Amino acid sequence: MVEIKTDRSLREMREAGRVVAEALAAVRAKAAPGVALKELDRAARAVLAAAEAGSPFLDYHPEWAPVPFPAVVCASVNDAIVHGIPDDRRLADGDLVSIDCGASLGGWVGDAAVSFTVGRARPEDTRLIDTAYEALEAGIGAAVVGNRIGDIAHAIGRVCRGAGYGIADGFGGHGVGRTMHEDPGVPNEGRPGRGMPLRHGMVIAIEPMLIGDGGDEHYTARDGWTVRTMDGSRAAHTEHTVAITDDGPRILTAL
Repeated sequence: MVEIKTDRSLREMREAGRVVAEALAAVRAKAAPGVALKELDRAARAVLAAAEAGSPFLDYHPEWAPVPFPAVVCASVNDAIVHGIPDDRRLADGDLVSIDCGASLGGWVGDAAVSFTVGRARPEDTRLIDTAYEALEAGIGAAVVGNRIGDIAHAIGRVCRGAGYGIADGFGGHGVGRTMHEDPGVPNEGRPGRGMPLRHGMVIAIEPMLIGDGGDEHYTARDGWTVRTMDGSRAAHTEHTVAITDDGPRILTAL
């Protein structure tokens, strides 16, 4: 069931989204060669604590996961697509990092992700990340009243496939509201004009996940959470929580 939010609810969700944006900015500022992934998680925790916000990631335990998630951010490095657990691993020069973060505030949730490199970026990584953001922008641009979920999916997929990249099969965006994962699902590839119509007050997370070698295959690592590319190629993940409004898409997780 899709919950249609009131204009007041959208304003309240914006406050949760602002905390997410601040946490991601703090993580990105902290990230550098030699910094442990756990330190990135601590940077995000500090922002959440200062805002008196909770984390929808911490202790999240879907039925397919062997253990609850132990952190407030997902930190996915190089061939990790999503759900990487922040641990003692230290970032190296040239690593490609994707950070996913959520915040709960006032009964509402925000969810967003960024991808970036630390130190000296490889040109192929820069192109992959830039394309991930281009796909995110295309998806947001299609998130207008009168369109359908398939129009968002098609816009994302056209950018990804047009650049020669793979799309993580089985992963995509989702509704956001009082919990982190709600209806509707928002695929990263699809046919235009298909799926649920977009209405004022719907809130969705749009999140392209690109695989650099053009393939779509992936596997779950032994930790039961981290999703990695099958052949070790690099991946990028971007995301915003977006409100569908009569005035156009409204990004709730921007600074």
